[in-house]
Amino acid sequence: MKLASSLIPNQWRLQAFLSSTASITKSPTFWSPTSRQCRNLQTAVSPVVSSSYLPTSYITQKQIEFPTSSSEKQPPVQEGLGAFQKLPMVMPSIDLYASALKKSKRIQPTKGIANIAKRERNRGAKQLDALMKELALPLKGYMESFPRKRLLHPYERSLIELTLGDGKYEEVLGKVDVLRKKVLSVGKEHASLCAKALSKREAEERLNEGVEKLELVFQQQGKAVDDLLTIAKVLRAMPVVDLEMPTLCLVGAPNVGKSSLVRILSTGKPEICNYPFTTRGILMGHIVLNYQRFQVTDTPGLLRRCDEDRNNLEKLTLAVLTHLPTAVLYVHDLSGECGTSPSDQFGIYKEIKERFKDYLWIDVVSKCDLLGGSPVIYAKEDRSSDEAEIIKYRETGPDESIHVSVKTEQGLNQLKSRVKEILSNEMEKIKIGVTVDQTVAT
Repeated sequence: MKLASSLIPNQWRLQAFLSSTASITKSPTFWSPTSRQCRNLQTAVSPVVSSSYLPTSYITQKQIEFPTSSSEKQPPVQEGLGAFQKLPMVMPSIDLYASALKKSKRIQPTKGIANIAKRERNRGAKQLDALMKELALPLKGYMESFPRKRLLHPYERSLIELTLGDGKYEEVLGKVDVLRKKVLSVGKEHASLCAKALSKREAEERLNEGVEKLELVFQQQGKAVDDLLTIAKVLRAMPVVDLEMPTLCLVGAPNVGKSSLVRILSTGKPEICNYPFTTRGILMGHIVLNYQRFQVTDTPGLLRRCDEDRNNLEKLTLAVLTHLPTAVLYVHDLSGECGTSPSDQFGIYKEIKERFKDYLWIDVVSKCDLLGGSPVIYAKEDRSSDEAEIIKYRETGPDESIHVSVKTEQGLNQLKSRVKEILSNEMEKIKIGVTVDQTVAT
């Protein structure tokens, strides 16, 4: 019989085995094949893919050739304008620690531990672990929620550098991350020591030591959290700039009357808002013309000097002009009241006009009610090299400039009409640019 059974083909033997196991499993007494028999059974796994069965080896090979989207590393995406308004609310360091400590003290030891030393050891380790996590998780959240500066829009990158100082943003975020790592290190160390305590008293001492150590870490390095809170407040207060909305940027030397003109252009419009752009005197608002909104910004005054010598406020003006869809309203003061001589104003004007020559442009001579019969000449001005162009500028300003007076309202209606025209033209430029971009994308 043994010889006969050995001559039975393997396929028949397998079929007989399977039929026998099927009949046995139907009986009340359950029987399972031995591990040796299971090893002799060779099976193929065929997962369902799009309602068809494909061998696992095929799927594995395809996953190697064409990685799934979850495993692909996507390149970083640049943020659009408005990233500052998405910044999280940062809790002061003292409140963050107090809240974490309060939550950790609520942690109770694992139920069912009869031994007092073991129970106290368990409670101390769990409370230190909870305190560590309650401190580290918010810090990690801040690190993930504050955008990387290199991914910001160039305009908002400029705002960070000019408002906070070059490198300050990254420095504070780096210190917050150092604090997070220190909390994790200290918390894990003291939780481990507490878990190894040999008595109830030692466990309590280890718990107190860990809490005091974490408190000391926050006292020494928690200022980074408070600095981040200040940064968030400063950046969140900045107005959102819409790249699809034309911006009228008022430019000129200091004290030439830009702010007064912003208020005049915005008077009587119910949807107007003036935003404290920074604490340094930048104003940004909106005007509505024929039911269409436009942005208006009053920028810091420019002095006659090279870019390397300009302060951060002057650089902020240049950033607005460089990175936003801008039409320029350049303001000249030939009355002598602003403190910058007409000759210097002319030099600044020529430089900015050449740098941004492709921009839509309006020239305005302010305070025209103060202009006398003869042009203002500063004693410090060197007139030996005067050309006809500068002589004419002192008298009437640039060609086709609009002469206005806020006090007498001279030229204001003409200015408003010109502003409406130039902003409408700027809107058309933006629409054409968007259409071109969409065409290129398709």
